[in-house]
Amino acid sequence: MHPPLVDYHCHLDLYPDHESLFEQCRGSEIEILTVTTTPRAWKKNKELAGECSNIRRGLGLHPQLVAEGLNESPLFESLLSETRFVGEVGLDASPRFYKGFEAQKRSFERVLCCCAEYGGKILSIHSVRTARESLAMIEKFLPSDKGKAILHWFTVSKSEVKRAVELGCFFSVNGEMLKRDSIRASVASMPLDRILTETDGPFTNTNGRPSVPSDVSSTLTGLAFLLQSDFASLRSQIATNLRNLEA
Repeated sequence: MHPPLVDYHCHLDLYPDHESLFEQCRGSEIEILTVTTTPRAWKKNKELAGECSNIRRGLGLHPQLVAEGLNESPLFESLLSETRFVGEVGLDASPRFYKGFEAQKRSFERVLCCCAEYGGKILSIHSVRTARESLAMIEKFLPSDKGKAILHWFTVSKSEVKRAVELGCFFSVNGEMLKRDSIRASVASMPLDRILTETDGPFTNTNGRPSVPSDVSSTLTGLAFLLQSDFASLRSQIATNLRNLEA
């Protein structure tokens, strides 16, 4: 028996054929975290995933939507007791969304505080151009004994990777991250026991089409090459990392 593959950040509900994709993923040998961008999507995602143990559903409040004026914090908080998994949440300081950055920070602080109050939540965190701010808020509002943070698509310096490690964070890595030398260097500095794989589908592409969870195998191949590991050993390590994260 091979250990399962891991896609710890994708958006199953955002594919045109999402109902079919949910059906394909249920019971597969891929451990999946499907995140949402708005808490309004939570109920439908929960229904589509059913009771399948290999699909985890994340309750999300995406910073880009917050920046554009979406105010669904009350709905997010009302649903938080229904799941251990939270995502996609975080901060985004890219030019298009910077005008709403203060609202993003207020929203993210509230998310972190609510998760800390419950305890035991696992968060998939977006941090575009906000590594320093995101890590500072995680340190202040979500100490490692109150919840666990996975930094999704964390394209930063080695020093910021080191800081994230000190705070107990994990990292989810996708194939797009392995295409640029500067990002590859950051990924190579991540401790092997803190790495998970992801696709971020459908926002990445594999062979000219939107990536699906099974394409995480290609990411694993590229990551094994970067880390000078063999595919089987790395696959086993990442499955172990997932068990440790969710223990």
